Amino acid sequence: MVDLALKMLLHDRVRTAITVLGVTFAVSLVLVQTGLFLGAMRNASAVIDHSSADLWITAHDAANVDFAQIGPASIVERVRAVRGVARADNLLVGFILISLPTGSQEFLEVYAMEDFRPWGFPWHVLEGNIDDLRRGPFFFLDESATRRYGPFRVGDIRELMGRRFEIIGRTAEALSFTTTPIAFMDIRRLRSLQPNLLQGQTHYVLVRLAPGADVEAVRAQLRVLLPYHDVLTRAEWSERSRRYWIVSTGLGLNMYVTVLLGALVGVVIVAQTLYGATMEHLREFGTVKAIGGGNRDIYAILGKQAVIVAVVGFLIAELSAWLMRPTLKPYGLTLVLPASVHIATGISALALCLGAAAISFRKVARLDPALVFRS
Repeated sequence: MVDLALKMLLHDRVRTAITVLGVTFAVSLVLVQTGLFLGAMRNASAVIDHSSADLWITAHDAANVDFAQIGPASIVERVRAVRGVARADNLLVGFILISLPTGSQEFLEVYAMEDFRPWGFPWHVLEGNIDDLRRGPFFFLDESATRRYGPFRVGDIRELMGRRFEIIGRTAEALSFTTTPIAFMDIRRLRSLQPNLLQGQTHYVLVRLAPGADVEAVRAQLRVLLPYHDVLTRAEWSERSRRYWIVSTGLGLNMYVTVLLGALVGVVIVAQTLYGATMEHLREFGTVKAIGGGNRDIYAILGKQAVIVAVVGFLIAELSAWLMRPTLKPYGLTLVLPASVHIATGISALALCLGAAAISFRKVARLDPALVFRS
Protein backbone atom coordinates (compact mmCIF):
# COMPACT_ATOMS: atom_id res chain seq x y z
CA MET A 1 0.00 0.00 0.00
CA VAL A 2 2.86 2.34 0.72
CA ASP A 3 3.89 2.04 -2.97
CA LEU A 4 1.05 4.46 -3.66
CA ALA A 5 3.38 7.19 -2.40
CA LEU A 6 5.75 6.90 -5.34
CA LYS A 7 2.91 6.75 -7.84
CA MET A 8 1.39 9.94 -6.42
CA LEU A 9 4.76 11.72 -6.63
CA LEU A 10 5.29 10.68 -10.23
CA HIS A 11 1.71 11.60 -11.18
CA ASP A 12 2.62 15.31 -11.10
CA ARG A 13 6.30 15.45 -11.98
CA VAL A 14 6.44 19.23 -12.13
CA ARG A 15 5.11 19.59 -8.60
CA THR A 16 7.50 16.92 -7.37
CA ALA A 17 10.44 18.61 -9.10
CA ILE A 18 9.55 21.92 -7.42
CA THR A 19 9.42 20.17 -4.05
CA VAL A 20 12.80 18.52 -4.59
CA LEU A 21 14.31 21.82 -5.74
CA GLY A 22 12.99 23.47 -2.60
CA VAL A 23 14.74 20.92 -0.44
CA THR A 24 17.87 21.20 -2.59
CA PHE A 25 17.94 24.97 -2.23
CA ALA A 26 17.45 24.85 1.53
CA VAL A 27 20.06 22.14 2.11
CA SER A 28 22.54 23.82 -0.29
CA LEU A 29 22.12 27.09 1.58
CA VAL A 30 22.83 25.38 4.88
CA LEU A 31 25.82 23.42 3.55
CA VAL A 32 27.45 26.37 1.79
CA GLN A 33 26.90 28.81 4.64
CA THR A 34 28.16 26.33 7.24
CA GLY A 35 31.10 25.31 5.05
CA LEU A 36 32.18 28.91 4.45
CA PHE A 37 31.81 29.67 8.16
CA LEU A 38 33.97 26.71 9.16
CA GLY A 39 36.49 27.58 6.44
CA ALA A 40 36.79 31.13 7.74
CA MET A 41 37.17 29.88 11.29
CA ARG A 42 39.91 27.47 10.20
CA ASN A 43 41.81 30.38 8.68
CA ALA A 44 41.31 32.43 11.83
CA SER A 45 43.33 29.92 13.87
CA ALA A 46 45.33 28.10 11.18
CA VAL A 47 48.74 29.20 12.45
CA ILE A 48 47.87 28.32 16.04
CA ASP A 49 46.48 24.92 15.14
CA HIS A 50 49.51 24.00 13.05
CA SER A 51 52.04 25.10 15.66
CA SER A 52 53.76 22.57 17.89
CA ALA A 53 53.69 24.88 20.92
CA ASP A 54 52.15 23.45 24.06
CA LEU A 55 51.54 26.90 25.54
CA TRP A 56 51.16 30.42 24.14
CA ILE A 57 52.01 33.39 26.35
CA THR A 58 50.04 36.44 25.22
CA ALA A 59 49.24 39.89 26.49
CA HIS A 60 46.41 39.88 29.00
CA ASP A 61 43.03 39.55 27.25
CA ALA A 62 44.61 39.46 23.78
CA ALA A 63 41.71 39.06 21.36
CA ASN A 64 43.20 37.00 18.55
CA VAL A 65 46.48 36.03 16.96
CA ASP A 66 46.35 38.61 14.15
CA PHE A 67 45.97 41.71 16.31
CA ALA A 68 48.90 41.17 18.64
CA GLN A 69 49.84 43.35 21.60
CA ILE A 70 53.44 44.30 22.26
CA GLY A 71 55.47 43.28 25.32
CA PRO A 72 59.11 43.03 26.41
CA ALA A 73 61.06 40.32 24.63
CA SER A 74 63.11 39.71 27.76
CA ILE A 75 60.32 37.67 29.36
CA VAL A 76 61.37 34.72 27.20
CA GLU A 77 64.48 34.32 29.38
CA ARG A 78 62.35 34.12 32.48
CA VAL A 79 60.10 31.55 30.83
CA ARG A 80 63.08 29.39 29.84
CA ALA A 81 64.13 29.22 33.48
CA VAL A 82 60.84 27.66 34.60
CA ARG A 83 61.02 23.99 35.53
CA GLY A 84 59.23 21.86 32.96
CA VAL A 85 59.90 24.20 30.02
CA ALA A 86 62.01 22.52 27.33
CA ARG A 87 62.06 25.44 24.88
CA ALA A 88 60.63 28.96 24.61
CA ASP A 89 60.96 31.46 21.75
CA ASN A 90 59.61 34.86 20.83
CA LEU A 91 57.15 35.31 17.97
CA LEU A 92 56.38 38.61 16.28
CA VAL A 93 53.20 39.05 14.21
CA GLY A 94 52.89 42.35 12.42
CA PHE A 95 51.48 44.14 9.40
CA ILE A 96 53.89 45.94 7.08
CA LEU A 97 53.63 47.57 3.67
CA ILE A 98 54.81 45.75 0.57
CA SER A 99 55.40 47.57 -2.72
CA LEU A 100 54.08 45.75 -5.76
CA PRO A 101 55.41 45.79 -9.35
CA THR A 102 52.32 47.81 -10.32
CA GLY A 103 53.52 50.67 -8.11
CA SER A 104 50.78 50.21 -5.53
CA GLN A 105 51.23 49.20 -1.93
CA GLU A 106 49.42 46.56 0.10
CA PHE A 107 49.57 45.28 3.65
CA LEU A 108 51.40 42.04 4.38
CA GLU A 109 51.06 40.03 7.59
CA VAL A 110 54.45 38.81 8.75
CA TYR A 111 55.32 36.03 11.20
CA ALA A 112 58.86 36.37 12.47
CA MET A 113 60.98 34.06 14.66
CA GLU A 114 64.63 33.22 15.17
CA ASP A 115 64.04 29.62 14.16
CA PHE A 116 60.75 28.42 12.67
CA ARG A 117 61.54 24.77 12.25
CA PRO A 118 61.08 23.63 15.89
CA TRP A 119 57.62 25.20 15.94
CA GLY A 120 56.18 23.77 12.75
CA PHE A 121 56.10 27.05 10.82
CA PRO A 122 55.37 27.12 7.95
CA TRP A 123 53.69 23.73 7.71
CA HIS A 124 53.43 23.44 3.92
CA VAL A 125 56.54 24.62 2.06
CA LEU A 126 56.33 24.46 -1.73
CA GLU A 127 59.77 25.90 -2.50
CA GLY A 128 62.81 26.98 -0.52
CA ASN A 129 64.57 26.17 2.75
CA ILE A 130 63.14 27.90 5.80
CA ASP A 131 66.57 27.90 7.48
CA ASP A 132 67.87 30.31 4.82
CA LEU A 133 65.77 33.14 6.26
CA ARG A 134 68.53 33.85 8.79
CA ARG A 135 71.13 34.49 6.07
CA GLY A 136 69.94 37.81 4.71
CA PRO A 137 67.04 40.10 3.71
CA PHE A 138 64.77 37.26 2.64
CA PHE A 139 61.20 36.13 3.21
CA PHE A 140 58.80 33.33 2.36
CA LEU A 141 55.46 34.29 0.82
CA ASP A 142 52.29 32.21 0.77
CA GLU A 143 50.91 31.39 -2.66
CA SER A 144 47.53 32.87 -1.68
CA ALA A 145 49.19 36.28 -2.17
CA THR A 146 48.79 35.82 -5.92
CA ARG A 147 45.17 36.93 -5.73
CA ARG A 148 46.02 40.33 -4.24
CA TYR A 149 49.63 40.92 -5.27
CA GLY A 150 49.72 39.25 -8.66
CA PRO A 151 51.96 36.35 -9.72
CA PHE A 152 55.38 35.97 -8.10
CA ARG A 153 58.30 33.55 -8.24
CA VAL A 154 61.12 32.53 -5.95
CA GLY A 155 63.95 34.97 -6.62
CA ASP A 156 61.69 37.99 -7.14
CA ILE A 157 62.55 41.19 -5.29
CA ARG A 158 59.95 43.18 -3.36
CA GLU A 159 60.22 46.31 -1.27
CA LEU A 160 59.05 45.95 2.32
CA MET A 161 58.74 49.25 4.17
CA GLY A 162 60.99 50.77 1.50
CA ARG A 163 63.74 48.11 1.79
CA ARG A 164 64.52 45.43 -0.78
CA PHE A 165 63.85 41.82 0.19
CA GLU A 166 64.09 38.66 -1.88
CA ILE A 167 61.41 36.00 -1.99
CA ILE A 168 63.30 32.77 -1.35
CA GLY A 169 60.38 30.43 -0.72
CA ARG A 170 56.70 29.76 -1.29
CA THR A 171 54.25 28.29 1.20
CA ALA A 172 50.66 27.08 1.00
CA GLU A 173 47.67 27.10 3.35
CA ALA A 174 49.03 29.93 5.50
CA LEU A 175 45.85 31.98 5.52
CA SER A 176 44.36 34.53 7.89
CA PHE A 177 40.78 35.52 8.61
CA THR A 178 41.53 39.04 7.37
CA THR A 179 42.56 37.55 3.97
CA THR A 180 45.83 39.50 4.22
CA PRO A 181 48.61 37.33 2.70
CA ILE A 182 51.06 35.86 5.19
CA ALA A 183 54.85 35.94 4.97
CA PHE A 184 57.60 34.45 7.14
CA MET A 185 60.92 36.13 7.93
CA ASP A 186 63.70 36.23 10.47
CA ILE A 187 62.77 38.13 13.62
CA ARG A 188 65.81 40.40 13.38
CA ARG A 189 64.80 41.50 9.88
CA LEU A 190 61.30 42.43 10.96
CA ARG A 191 62.65 44.40 13.89
CA SER A 192 64.98 46.26 11.57
CA LEU A 193 61.99 47.35 9.48
CA GLN A 194 60.23 48.84 12.52
CA PRO A 195 63.02 49.48 15.05
CA ASN A 196 61.16 52.11 17.07
CA LEU A 197 58.22 49.77 17.60
CA LEU A 198 59.70 46.28 17.70
CA GLN A 199 63.25 46.55 18.97
CA GLY A 200 63.46 44.58 22.22
CA GLN A 201 59.78 43.69 21.99
CA THR A 202 57.71 40.59 21.29
CA HIS A 203 54.10 39.70 20.71
CA TYR A 204 54.02 36.10 21.87
CA VAL A 205 56.20 33.56 23.62
CA LEU A 206 55.80 29.99 22.43
CA VAL A 207 56.49 27.28 24.99
CA ARG A 208 57.24 23.60 24.56
CA LEU A 209 57.11 21.44 27.66
CA ALA A 210 59.70 18.91 28.67
CA PRO A 211 58.68 15.25 28.33
CA GLY A 212 56.55 14.25 31.29
CA ALA A 213 55.99 17.82 32.47
CA ASP A 214 52.56 18.61 33.88
CA VAL A 215 50.84 21.30 31.82
CA GLU A 216 48.85 22.78 34.68
CA ALA A 217 51.85 22.84 37.02
CA VAL A 218 53.92 24.74 34.45
CA ARG A 219 51.04 27.11 33.74
CA ALA A 220 50.70 27.86 37.43
CA GLN A 221 54.38 28.79 37.65
CA LEU A 222 54.18 30.97 34.54
CA ARG A 223 51.09 32.80 35.80
CA VAL A 224 52.88 33.67 39.02
CA LEU A 225 55.95 34.73 37.07
CA LEU A 226 53.95 36.75 34.50
CA PRO A 227 50.83 38.08 36.28
CA TYR A 228 50.03 40.54 33.47
CA HIS A 229 50.03 37.92 30.73
CA ASP A 230 47.76 35.07 29.74
CA VAL A 231 49.14 31.54 29.53
CA LEU A 232 46.98 29.52 27.16
CA THR A 233 47.09 26.06 25.72
CA ARG A 234 47.06 25.75 21.94
CA ALA A 235 43.39 24.73 22.01
CA GLU A 236 42.38 27.62 24.28
CA TRP A 237 44.20 30.22 22.18
CA SER A 238 42.75 28.79 18.99
CA GLU A 239 39.22 28.89 20.40
CA ARG A 240 39.66 32.47 21.66
CA SER A 241 40.89 33.68 18.28
CA ARG A 242 37.94 32.11 16.50
CA ARG A 243 35.44 33.37 19.07
CA TYR A 244 36.68 36.94 18.56
CA TRP A 245 35.74 36.89 14.89
CA ILE A 246 32.44 35.13 15.52
CA VAL A 247 31.34 37.73 18.05
CA SER A 248 32.96 40.93 16.79
CA THR A 249 31.96 40.54 13.14
CA GLY A 250 28.54 39.02 13.73
CA LEU A 251 29.60 36.08 11.60
CA GLY A 252 28.11 33.55 13.98
CA LEU A 253 24.73 35.30 14.07
CA ASN A 254 24.77 35.61 10.29
CA MET A 255 25.33 31.88 9.94
CA TYR A 256 22.56 30.97 12.36
CA VAL A 257 20.07 33.30 10.65
CA THR A 258 20.95 31.94 7.20
CA VAL A 259 20.63 28.34 8.35
CA LEU A 260 17.28 29.14 9.98
CA LEU A 261 16.00 30.85 6.83
CA GLY A 262 17.15 27.92 4.73
CA ALA A 263 15.29 25.51 6.98
CA LEU A 264 12.14 27.65 6.91
CA VAL A 265 12.23 27.91 3.12
CA GLY A 266 12.56 24.15 2.84
CA VAL A 267 9.69 23.48 5.25
CA VAL A 268 7.36 25.97 3.56
CA ILE A 269 8.02 24.67 0.06
CA VAL A 270 7.77 21.01 1.02
CA ALA A 271 4.69 21.56 3.18
CA GLN A 272 2.94 23.57 0.49
CA THR A 273 3.61 21.14 -2.34
CA LEU A 274 2.87 18.02 -0.32
CA TYR A 275 -0.32 19.57 1.00
CA GLY A 276 -1.40 20.51 -2.53
CA ALA A 277 -0.66 17.00 -3.77
CA THR A 278 -2.56 15.52 -0.84
CA MET A 279 -5.62 17.65 -1.53
CA GLU A 280 -5.61 16.51 -5.16
CA HIS A 281 -5.56 12.86 -4.11
CA LEU A 282 -8.13 12.87 -1.32
CA ARG A 283 -10.15 10.22 -3.13
CA GLU A 284 -7.14 7.92 -3.24
CA PHE A 285 -6.64 8.35 0.49
CA GLY A 286 -10.36 7.81 1.01
CA THR A 287 -10.06 4.55 -0.93
CA VAL A 288 -7.25 3.45 1.37
CA LYS A 289 -9.48 4.04 4.38
CA ALA A 290 -12.48 2.44 2.70
CA ILE A 291 -10.64 -0.85 2.15
CA GLY A 292 -9.57 -1.04 5.75
CA GLY A 293 -6.45 1.13 5.92
CA GLY A 294 -5.85 3.15 9.04
CA ASN A 295 -4.11 6.42 9.85
CA ARG A 296 -0.84 4.54 10.18
CA ASP A 297 -1.09 3.48 6.53
CA ILE A 298 -1.93 7.03 5.49
CA TYR A 299 1.09 8.44 7.29
CA ALA A 300 3.26 5.70 5.81
CA ILE A 301 2.32 6.99 2.36
CA LEU A 302 2.96 10.63 3.26
CA GLY A 303 6.11 9.69 5.16
CA LYS A 304 7.53 7.82 2.21
CA GLN A 305 6.86 10.82 -0.02
CA ALA A 306 8.69 13.04 2.45
CA VAL A 307 11.62 10.62 2.68
CA ILE A 308 11.95 10.38 -1.11
CA VAL A 309 11.89 14.16 -1.48
CA ALA A 310 14.36 14.65 1.38
CA VAL A 311 16.85 12.05 0.13
CA VAL A 312 16.79 13.21 -3.51
CA GLY A 313 17.02 16.89 -2.54
CA PHE A 314 19.83 16.20 -0.09
CA LEU A 315 21.88 14.21 -2.62
CA ILE A 316 21.52 16.95 -5.25
CA ALA A 317 22.54 19.57 -2.65
CA GLU A 318 25.58 17.51 -1.68
CA LEU A 319 26.61 17.28 -5.33
CA SER A 320 26.12 21.03 -5.76
CA ALA A 321 28.28 21.80 -2.71
CA TRP A 322 31.00 19.48 -3.98
CA LEU A 323 30.97 21.13 -7.42
CA MET A 324 31.18 24.60 -5.86
CA ARG A 325 34.52 23.97 -4.14
CA PRO A 326 36.76 24.53 -7.19
CA THR A 327 34.64 27.56 -8.12
CA LEU A 328 35.20 29.21 -4.75
CA LYS A 329 38.90 28.39 -4.45
CA PRO A 330 40.18 31.19 -6.78
CA TYR A 331 38.47 33.70 -4.49
CA GLY A 332 40.21 32.36 -1.40
CA LEU A 333 37.03 30.78 -0.06
CA THR A 334 37.03 27.26 1.28
CA LEU A 335 34.14 24.97 2.10
CA VAL A 336 35.01 22.95 5.19
CA LEU A 337 32.39 20.25 5.63
CA PRO A 338 33.32 17.50 8.09
CA ALA A 339 31.31 14.30 8.21
CA SER A 340 29.37 15.56 11.23
CA VAL A 341 27.96 18.44 9.17
CA HIS A 342 26.82 16.11 6.39
CA ILE A 343 25.16 13.76 8.88
CA ALA A 344 23.47 16.54 10.86
CA THR A 345 22.23 18.26 7.70
CA GLY A 346 20.88 15.01 6.27
CA ILE A 347 19.03 14.14 9.47
CA SER A 348 17.66 17.69 9.73
CA ALA A 349 16.45 17.64 6.13
CA LEU A 350 14.67 14.35 6.73
CA ALA A 351 13.12 15.58 9.97
CA LEU A 352 11.91 18.82 8.37
CA CYS A 353 10.35 16.97 5.43
CA LEU A 354 8.59 14.54 7.76
CA GLY A 355 7.37 17.49 9.81
CA ALA A 356 6.02 19.12 6.66
CA ALA A 357 4.27 15.87 5.77
CA ALA A 358 2.59 15.89 9.18
CA ILE A 359 0.75 19.07 8.14
CA SER A 360 -0.91 17.13 5.32
CA PHE A 361 -1.55 14.16 7.59
CA ARG A 362 -3.79 16.20 9.87
CA LYS A 363 -6.11 16.84 6.94
CA VAL A 364 -6.21 13.23 5.76
CA ALA A 365 -6.56 11.79 9.27
CA ARG A 366 -10.01 13.35 9.56
CA LEU A 367 -11.03 12.21 6.07
CA ASP A 368 -14.38 10.41 5.79
CA PRO A 369 -13.97 7.09 3.88
CA ALA A 370 -17.45 7.63 2.45
CA LEU A 371 -15.94 10.38 0.27
CA VAL A 372 -14.90 7.77 -2.26
CA PHE A 373 -18.52 6.74 -2.87
CA ARG A 374 -19.79 10.25 -3.52
CA SER A 375 -20.11 11.56 -7.04
